[in-house]
Amino acid sequence: MNKQIALLIAAHLLVMPLMAQNDSIAKLQEVVVTGTRNEADIRHLPMTVTVVDREKLTEQNFPSVLPTVMQQVPGLFVTSRGIMGYGVSTGAAGGINLRGLSAGSGQVLVLIDGHPQYQGVYGHAISDSYQTLMAERVEVLRGPASVLYGSNAMGGVMNIVTRAATRDGVYTNVNIGAGSYGTVQTEASNQVKLGRFSSTVAAQYNRTDNHRPNMGFEQYGGYVKVGYDFTDHWKAYADLDITHFNASNPGAVSMPKLENDQWITRGAANIVIENHYKRTSGALSVYDNFGWHKINDGYDADGVSVPQTDLFRSKDAVAGVSWWQSMSLFQGNRLTAGIDYQHIYGRAYYTDRKTGEVVTTDRRRMQSAHAHENEVAGYVDFRQDLGTVFTVDVGLRYDHHSKAGGEWVPQAGVVYRPMPTAELKASLGKGFRNPTTKDMYLYGTANHDSLHAERLMNYELAWRHRMLGGQLSYGVNLFIIDGENMIQVVAGKNVNSGEFRNSGVELDATYHIDNHWSVNTNHSFLHMRDKVVAAPAYKGFLGVDFRCCKWTVNAGLQYINHLYTAVGADEHSESFTLLNAAVNYSVTRNLNLWVRGENLLAQRYEINLGYPMPKATFMGGVRLSF
Repeated sequence: MNKQIALLIAAHLLVMPLMAQNDSIAKLQEVVVTGTRNEADIRHLPMTVTVVDREKLTEQNFPSVLPTVMQQVPGLFVTSRGIMGYGVSTGAAGGINLRGLSAGSGQVLVLIDGHPQYQGVYGHAISDSYQTLMAERVEVLRGPASVLYGSNAMGGVMNIVTRAATRDGVYTNVNIGAGSYGTVQTEASNQVKLGRFSSTVAAQYNRTDNHRPNMGFEQYGGYVKVGYDFTDHWKAYADLDITHFNASNPGAVSMPKLENDQWITRGAANIVIENHYKRTSGALSVYDNFGWHKINDGYDADGVSVPQTDLFRSKDAVAGVSWWQSMSLFQGNRLTAGIDYQHIYGRAYYTDRKTGEVVTTDRRRMQSAHAHENEVAGYVDFRQDLGTVFTVDVGLRYDHHSKAGGEWVPQAGVVYRPMPTAELKASLGKGFRNPTTKDMYLYGTANHDSLHAERLMNYELAWRHRMLGGQLSYGVNLFIIDGENMIQVVAGKNVNSGEFRNSGVELDATYHIDNHWSVNTNHSFLHMRDKVVAAPAYKGFLGVDFRCCKWTVNAGLQYINHLYTAVGADEHSESFTLLNAAVNYSVTRNLNLWVRGENLLAQRYEINLGYPMPKATFMGGVRLSF
């Protein structure tokens, strides 16, 4: 690994003298992202953002965005337990971990078009909801984003930007695949653009037996988006994303379970009005992220345990209104201000398995909760270019939670561009997470009297450089995270007592060799004072893409070192190497054949303790476009 870093530095030093003599290298197309509310040139932003576009998301035909995002984003790891499906509750996978902070603990926020998506009772992401069918691209902001997005964005955000029809006409795509362990994945989408009207409609059905008994997974999903451009400056859209999945958890191999089943429905609805002018742009949106959950906790297959007599149920919603407006007051300036309101609803309870009536025994009452919380916030972000070399950015948010109280959230950063093709960025920012309904009201550890927000400070230094006329680009990030006030169980109660420190280095590089070959690689090294499950000490990825005539081939080699599957007295870690590949062949302009292989080295490994992953698996299918 040290040799790779040395080669990158050597290449940098060799090419810099050439850059001083070649003005054409500076004429690179700007990279634009929307993870900062308004569209912005990524070269002028002090934070670190990785963008995974739709071409990359779809080239391996994964029904979920998460496998591709994990490959492409340094420092981000997603847990899994089978060929398809993540599930929820004990034994679930789909944990999104970024720099040692977890979306499963509400420390990393998933957004859809900038709107928060998490389970209102437990405050965690629902990974089976994040489907490729609705995604135009995925933007991952590493580091705190709480100034813009509030609670849960303390470690970073993953923003799924949804698809919209941009070409006049009617376009339809159908993708059908099947493979190992009775796995089937199907998807159909239709996009229409007629004048000022546009629509996107997509649906999918996925299912698998997975590689262990009692581990089936089945999913139905759909996405609808309708938009209308009233004028050249004003437009509106409404969309609805909904998924229902049935998942079974077989338990750890050392303690198998029976009837550990889940029936989950998740949805997200949004209505958005946008304005776009030369010097100002903004949006007003109303959104609702909701879900219904039914879970059978099952019983041990030991011949002694007995089936559950009741089922865990929960309903939740994270509904809100968001307004922001960004404006350029003078040359090189961008001021963004916004107001957010959220109503967080959660109810958790048990029902009798036979009668469906709510169970009200003392034990079940203690494990039930019913709460409504409100959160209101205002924020401002000020960015100013100082000539062509420097950009400074400062932001401040005040966030008030009806139970946890108020929180001031600052951030600041500076960008130095010593040459047109390179940036040195330094930033510091605060992140926070308000206590959830579970923390305050659910189970015997509940504490609704004195819990406050978890907090951290992130300090980051980053360098990014593009060379050879844009063919080669690379970046290096150094970060330190100091966390405090973390919610932990002490003497049987949740209290704010935990502290942690994480630090690390992240590297990424992309080289477009020619019109046929390209290579991309990323690496992340993480040091944790206190080890965390599902946070590898090292994650590396090397991808090779080949395109010629009717063929497209993508191969990726991923190495994971010291992935902790258990910590504490029973500490255990895994290290493994995975080789994946995908081949696409265009039979005609409208017909494409594809095949995908995962774990082609047939590695034995676990990501969740007690849940061995399958050896080599294969999928193949056909994609139609008309």
